[in-house]
Amino acid sequence: MVDEAGRNSIPSLLDEVKRCIYRGFRPNLHDLRVILARRTLIRSALRDEHLDAAVCERLMLVVTGVDGCRYCSSVHARQALQVGIPLEQTDPLGAAMFDDSPTNEVPALLYAQHWAEADGNPDPDIRRRIRHRYGQERLASIDAVLFMIRVGNLLGNTIDHFFHHLSLGRWRTPRGGAG
Repeated sequence: MVDEAGRNSIPSLLDEVKRCIYRGFRPNLHDLRVILARRTLIRSALRDEHLDAAVCERLMLVVTGVDGCRYCSSVHARQALQVGIPLEQTDPLGAAMFDDSPTNEVPALLYAQHWAEADGNPDPDIRRRIRHRYGQERLASIDAVLFMIRVGNLLGNTIDHFFHHLSLGRWRTPRGGAG
């Protein structure tokens, strides 16, 4: 569909939705340095020391739902099944519906949603309440998991964004939207 000025009046999905991507090399490099500096904490968070694997996957699906990375969504939906999360519970997590989630995990899932929507900078009061509920060590593990999936989401979305522009808009996601 073309408007009076001869422009395409149907904007691409990229124009409508500002997906989370790296906007340059420096932010990516910064995040990689953070991962290296905190690798011990990240390893312990992913080794079930403070969070079990199902909690980690639920957190990752929530953040991925906010960030919209198709690669991470696919990978973590499969991993969620492998750790025992039923298939019917994986899609609602990405859509921020936590009705079927364990009650004791819902505050952490809501925190993950807020964390992602706030671009990794949660409200200090919400963070304080989560720390009070789960303790400092578990909160540190939750934050490590959230940071890791955010980096993965940003990388996946940046790759899609790059190929979309490299292909002059012909690169499409399987769902039909622009990369």
